[in-house]
Amino acid sequence: QVQLVESGGGSVQAGGSLRLSCAASGRAFSSYTMGWFRQAPGKGREFVAAISWRGAHRTDYADSVKGRFTIGRDNAKSSVYLQMYSVKPEDTAVYYCAADLLGTALSSEGEYDYWGQGTQVTVSS
Repeated sequence: QVQLVESGGGSVQAGGSLRLSCAASGRAFSSYTMGWFRQAPGKGREFVAAISWRGAHRTDYADSVKGRFTIGRDNAKSSVYLQMYSVKPEDTAVYYCAADLLGTALSSEGEYDYWGQGTQVTVSS
């Protein structure tokens, strides 16, 4: 069992930056692929970024955030972050952290076993 708690959300102007963090409790954090998903008002949840549990820590990004967002993890602190640069109004959403034990399909929402409560990000133009 893994509990995930997101933090770092808030309001930011377009072009600015924001860093989201996700703290995990439970065992074997290093064995989890970690992902970030988001849900905008009136829309379904969508994949944002993920980082593999494997040694090389392969990453994957949605096309809409590639080059602007960076995902990273600190296994010693059982945490994962999402650094957001050059944010746009269309990045406005609730952002969720998710964990997938020994996961290999980084962008597949259905593969993730545990989810956080979400943190709101609002980007104003």
